Amino acid sequence: MAYALLIGLVVLERLAELVVARRNLAWARSKGGVEYGRRHYPWIVAAHVGLLAAAPAEVWLLDRPFVPALGWPMLAVVVLAQGLRWWCIGTLGRRWNTRVVVVPGMPLVERGPYRWLRHPNYVAVVAEGIALPLVHAAWLTALVFTVVNAVLLTVRVRVEDSALALCRS
Repeated sequence: MAYALLIGLVVLERLAELVVARRNLAWARSKGGVEYGRRHYPWIVAAHVGLLAAAPAEVWLLDRPFVPALGWPMLAVVVLAQGLRWWCIGTLGRRWNTRVVVVPGMPLVERGPYRWLRHPNYVAVVAEGIALPLVHAAWLTALVFTVVNAVLLTVRVRVEDSALALCRS
């Protein structure tokens, strides 16, 4: 029951992200923002929906136990990942999005977590994708999501870096 509540809270967090992203997308488009990488975006959405569905399904269907020595540290990682994600969202402000959208002429953000990391939001995504299933020992979901996410993030980071490079030149 507690794990279902955790998954439900993460789903609500993701819905909040989508509300922010939609509002920011409208703002970016009003400023001439250009979207890049539309083809890979549905795959990212599918992977994240899959994570949120597969983790509790694995726990339920395969009777995965809660292992305190694993579950509590993984819960801490999930909470820290949410904190990092929302730090990124707050730092980028209107420029943050779930899509790759660049407003021409705007400088790169180099404050907040972007002082130290080029793509801190993806650090949060990777950490959460591993930790959320492992809170309740859903190791198969953690493994599959991690592999799928690695492929998708390889594409995503390449698209994002190319889009940002176009804006700098």
